[in-house]
Amino acid sequence: MVNNNNISSLAKERIPGFSQLLSKRPDQFSREFWPSHYKKAKGTFVWDLDGQKYLDMSISGIGANVLGYSDKEVNSAVKKAIEDGSSSSLNPREEVLLADKLCKLHPWADMARFSRSGGEAVSIAVRIARAYSNKDKVLFCGYHGWQDWYLAANISSTSNLDEHLLPSLTSLGVPRALKDTAFPFSYNNIKSFKELFKKYKKSLGAVVMEPIRSEDPTPGFLEEIVATCKESNIPLIFDEISSGFRIANGGSHMKFGLNPDLAVFAKAMGNGFPISAVIGKKEIMQYAEESFISSTNWTERVGSAAAIACIEKFVEKDVSRKLLFLGKNMQDFWFKMNTTYNLGLEITGIYPLSYFSFKTSNNLKKTYFVEQMLEKNILSSTRYYPNFAQSNSHLDSYFTQAEKVFFDISKLTKSGNLRNKIKGTISKPGFKRFA
Repeated sequence: MVNNNNISSLAKERIPGFSQLLSKRPDQFSREFWPSHYKKAKGTFVWDLDGQKYLDMSISGIGANVLGYSDKEVNSAVKKAIEDGSSSSLNPREEVLLADKLCKLHPWADMARFSRSGGEAVSIAVRIARAYSNKDKVLFCGYHGWQDWYLAANISSTSNLDEHLLPSLTSLGVPRALKDTAFPFSYNNIKSFKELFKKYKKSLGAVVMEPIRSEDPTPGFLEEIVATCKESNIPLIFDEISSGFRIANGGSHMKFGLNPDLAVFAKAMGNGFPISAVIGKKEIMQYAEESFISSTNWTERVGSAAAIACIEKFVEKDVSRKLLFLGKNMQDFWFKMNTTYNLGLEITGIYPLSYFSFKTSNNLKKTYFVEQMLEKNILSSTRYYPNFAQSNSHLDSYFTQAEKVFFDISKLTKSGNLRNKIKGTISKPGFKRFA
C-alpha cells in the first residue's frame, strides 16, 4: 500500500527524472526538506501530503497560476465544461471563442491554433514558419522548451544554450542530422543577431525570441529585429509563454508597440489548466493547413474554457497591475536587505518574474535560505512569481521572516559557519540527473 511517507521514494523509482518538470524537482531547492508533492492548493497556500500548510511565495506553479491556486471563476468555467462534456466527436465552441478573444486582444493577429503545453506550441509555430518560408534554419534568443528543433543548438556545442535560462541541457536523443539548424543570439546584443542573420539569411526559416524575461530591452533592440525580419520576409515569432499575461492584457510586446508575425502563449493563459496558443497573421497561419499539425487532445473543451475565464478575469481585475506592484515591492525588499546585510545579491527580472542570486557561495546560501523559510512554513527560494491571490499581508509575512534569515546568512558567512548549519543536501539548480 502506498502512503504519504513513500510517495517521494516511489516517484524516484517509477518516474525518470522524478518529475515531469525540472523546476519542480525538490533537489532544485532542498532535496530532503522541500515538499515533493502536494495534497491541496488554494489561493496562495499549499498543503503537503502530511497536511502541513505553507504560504507559497515562490514560483506560483512555475508561473502558470497567475490568479492563484484553484481560482473560483476559472474553476466554475471548467466544472461547467466537464458537466457539459469535455470531449465529443464534434469541436467545442469554446476554442472558437478563445481564438476570437485572442485576436481581438492582439489586433495584428488574424488566426489562432491551440495545443496543451508551451513547448509543443513553440514547435507548432516553428513548423508553421518553416512551412511558410520553405527554409529550415532558425535563429533564437531565450528559452523555448525541450523539443528537437531547440536542443539541436547543442549538438555542435554543448554550451550554446547556457545563456538561455538553463545551462548544460543535453542534446542526447536529438537526431544528429539537425546539427546546424538552430543558432542562438544574445539578448540586447543586436550585433550578435545581425551577424547570424547575415550569415544564414538565404536558408533562414524563422526567428524565435522571448521579447522580455530577465531584463528590459535596450532602445532599438527589438525594433531592429522586427524591421530586419520584415524587410527580408522572415517570420518573427515572439515566445510569450513566460512573459505573456503579466505586464499587459495579452503579450508583453503590446507594451513595446511592436508586432511579430506569430506569438505563442501558455502558462498564465489558463491559470494552471493545460492550454497553449499560437496566434498570427493569416498569410502565415494558413500554412498550418498545408502542414500536418493535429492532435486529439487539442480539441478537448476544458483548456479553452479555462483560458476564456482566466483572460476575462485578468482584464476585468487589471491583474497585471497588481503583479507589477507585488513584484516591485519584493525587489525593493531584496535591494534593502542587500544593502543592510551586505549579502552580495544580484537582483534581476521583470517585476512579475523576479529573481535574486548570491554572487558567492550561491548554492550554500540558497539552500540555507530555503531550509530556514520552510521551518517558518513559507515556500520560498531565489525566484518570486507573484499571483493575484497574494496581498500586502502575505508580503509582510514574507518580509518579516526573510529578514531574519538574511541576517543569519550575513552573520554565518562572516563567521564561516554557514555550511555547518545546513541540514540537507546542497541544492542543484540546472539540468542534472536526479539521484
